[in-house]
Amino acid sequence: MKVVIAPQSFKGSISALDAAKAMEEGVRRVVSDAETVLVPVADGGDGTLETLVEATNGEIRSATVTGPIGKPVMAEWGALGDGETAMIEMARTSGLALLTLDERDPLRATTFGLGEVIREALDAGFRSFIVGIGGSATNDAGAGMAQALGARLLNEEGTDLPPGGAALADLHRIDTSGLDGRATEAQFSVACDVSNPLTGPEGASAVYGPQKGATPELVEQLDAALRNFAGVVERDIGTSINDVRGSGAAGGLGGGIMAFLDGSLRAGVDIVLDQVGLDDKLEGADLVITGEGQLDFQTVYSKAPIGVAWRARERDIPVVAVSGSLGQGFEDVHAEGIHAVASIVCAPMSLEEASTRGGELIADAVAEAMRFMQVGGKVFG
Repeated sequence: MKVVIAPQSFKGSISALDAAKAMEEGVRRVVSDAETVLVPVADGGDGTLETLVEATNGEIRSATVTGPIGKPVMAEWGALGDGETAMIEMARTSGLALLTLDERDPLRATTFGLGEVIREALDAGFRSFIVGIGGSATNDAGAGMAQALGARLLNEEGTDLPPGGAALADLHRIDTSGLDGRATEAQFSVACDVSNPLTGPEGASAVYGPQKGATPELVEQLDAALRNFAGVVERDIGTSINDVRGSGAAGGLGGGIMAFLDGSLRAGVDIVLDQVGLDDKLEGADLVITGEGQLDFQTVYSKAPIGVAWRARERDIPVVAVSGSLGQGFEDVHAEGIHAVASIVCAPMSLEEASTRGGELIADAVAEAMRFMQVGGKVFG
């Protein structure tokens, strides 16, 4: 019996790799001779960096860069095991979580630090990049990133623009002659799980600006600035980004990486599953076990367990999922290829206790699931 074990991290409790090891223990309690293949996964959000580093035997590196409001921050990034691919989570350079509530300032927040990390990885020889762009504090469409890599964004007087999304209203010309040639020759895959365009009522400023501190008046100001940016980009670079699905992700960073670095926007889970080679590992499998911290109605929106289930379904492999809890609408996952689910919580307990005992509870839940399958085989086999 070949079992592919492909969970993502149980947020706040256990990493994807440790969850996979716990699931493996549960399988072997019941089927001691099972062939188990551990494939820790992620969806491009929190935990993706650690998951990909662990899965590829890479390493986590760090750099001191410019934070979203100009203060230095220590940002970790991943050097993956192939020696060619760097994994960067922009939230670690330019993320909302780096700021206090009073520090949030979408008018001036910058992605400059992201560009600095990209430059550091280029200096280290990396030419393939996976960039996760969730959790941004910025609304500058990647302008700061481009400036850090050598592009010049100029106003009508030929002066370089200051940091932030508001300054884009004064953008008159883009000069990419100084853009780092190594960056333009590298390959950028952007983990992007939203479909917002750059501007308009569903755009970056209107949908995500308020959580970054923008009032309705500031939303209008930022939206107009991004619209001006898109027009100058199309004229000077030749790339149309305003209406592209996902270009509004991370305050327009999706569009900025497309424009300046010729990046491709993809679902984060697909990038990760390709990177860890899930398709090859599914060959000949009899069962797939996946899981995450909570299964609910949001899981079906390209979260890692669903990405795993979709690929297993293509090969007619049954899928079982375990999770810390089962939230509202968890039943929706059945239509997406997850055949059965179970919570790891077996008795009344606090979240703290469940998190502390995560590995033990996961192993117990998987063992019981395996026993149910044995019973089913006897009854229906």
